[in-house]
Amino acid sequence: MSENATTQARFLKSYEIRRAYQGGVEYPPAISGVKGAIDIHCHCDAAHQDALSVAKLASQNGMRGLLYKSIAGKNRAESVRQVRDALKQWGDEEKVEPILCWAGANVAGRSAPPTAAKVRELLDGGIGAIWMPVAMHANTLSKIGGRKSWWDPSAGRGELTPALSWEEALKVGHYALDDHGKLKPAIKDIVALLKEREVPLFFGHATHPEIYALAEECSKLGHTKAVIDHPFSPFVNLSIAQMTELGKGGVYLNFTYDEISPLLGVDPFDMYKAIRSIGVEHVTLSSDCGEPLFPNSVEGMRQMCAYMRAFGLSESEVKTVSRDNPARILGLPLLS
Repeated sequence: MSENATTQARFLKSYEIRRAYQGGVEYPPAISGVKGAIDIHCHCDAAHQDALSVAKLASQNGMRGLLYKSIAGKNRAESVRQVRDALKQWGDEEKVEPILCWAGANVAGRSAPPTAAKVRELLDGGIGAIWMPVAMHANTLSKIGGRKSWWDPSAGRGELTPALSWEEALKVGHYALDDHGKLKPAIKDIVALLKEREVPLFFGHATHPEIYALAEECSKLGHTKAVIDHPFSPFVNLSIAQMTELGKGGVYLNFTYDEISPLLGVDPFDMYKAIRSIGVEHVTLSSDCGEPLFPNSVEGMRQMCAYMRAFGLSESEVKTVSRDNPARILGLPLLS
């Protein structure tokens, strides 16, 4: 199908959906359709949305929890503990049930390689989920570059590089496979530790060979809390057939607002078709919101759930992908 024909088909489908979907009247700042939802990919880093404010908004609208992939402060676990304490005090005063909050962390620093010892230290300190490398992954650096100061202490803070060659990216960035295409021993040790602690593993910006190797290792160890974020993103770029294969193999595919935002522009109907192909048993919805160009995470969750309802997921299926599966990943009991 030509690009013009694809655009026309998307245009026609969008109006079919807009006219058919009756989501109910919205009453801002109340946010409907997110009761019980758990956002497992929320950003509250410096210059992003405020962690406590979005937690209050989530609580007011009946969400169940937020997993902070990033949060302002040097110690992420401590930052989340502070949010929990302040949220409880506010909830007692306002007679609002506070949401649950978790801290996530990256498996590796800017230059230090990932080790099980470092991950154990993070978990002992209160981290509840681990991401494989993201900004400093060789895959990221080869696609969009990065801040040179991340790997060169002599570089200025504002010095940005264009996309690096794959060879350059491998020299300064992280990569999970050895010269034979197998997971490095340290990565296997990390997966084993996360299985032992029953802590979720998010694959980050892994390449396809890494994704399949991580999925195989998780399957071998019986680690069922394995998650691939934003599979349509150019960083991950899985086909629907690959998503389906990985989902059937036990990995969760976590679709995000980032993908359907104007910045990436994935057709929500394609996302719906991917979910239908994978099966809702191994799908989650999340926001990946926090940056100033995005809505807040609660509104991001509303939009994700609304789009999928509009395109054809039943209420029971939306509950599965926004409430039940995130709860399974975080080790929570399911709620009716």
